[in-house]
Amino acid sequence: MALDKNKKSRLDEQQFIRDLALILNETGLSEIEFERGDLKIRIASKMQGFSDKLTSQSFVNMNEAKASPQIEQTGIGNTDLLSHPGAVKSPMVGTAYLSPEPSAASFVDVGSRVTKGQTLLIIEAMKTMNHIPAPKAGVVKTVLVKNKHPVEFGELLLIIE
Repeated sequence: MALDKNKKSRLDEQQFIRDLALILNETGLSEIEFERGDLKIRIASKMQGFSDKLTSQSFVNMNEAKASPQIEQTGIGNTDLLSHPGAVKSPMVGTAYLSPEPSAASFVDVGSRVTKGQTLLIIEAMKTMNHIPAPKAGVVKTVLVKNKHPVEFGELLLIIE
């Protein structure tokens, strides 16, 4: 009987690990850690093609943004973007959505006047929709992300002046 109980416990743990790996795959996260009591599980993705795709996509989007006329109009230098006082950076890894639903208008566009706390966009992470609020009132000078594109932690999303 004890053998059957240990075997069932191992099978339950294996299924739990498979479930975590599935979540990792579905969300595009690079790793997940779980800890409860003596049980510690860390799953990290080593899918080269997927990781390279995310990195190169983020790099390409940032290069496109640096060359965009919207940024040139603001008078912001390429190296100053991340340190700009109106920079809104992603607080998490996920997928950016610029509108509340596919057929709806964007939360904000270039030139939109926003108030502090107003939703600028949504970042979906682990099937949770996280509203990203404006840190201050002002005018949106540039939007640096595209709808339904992945974003990294700390990535520049938009600039408010």
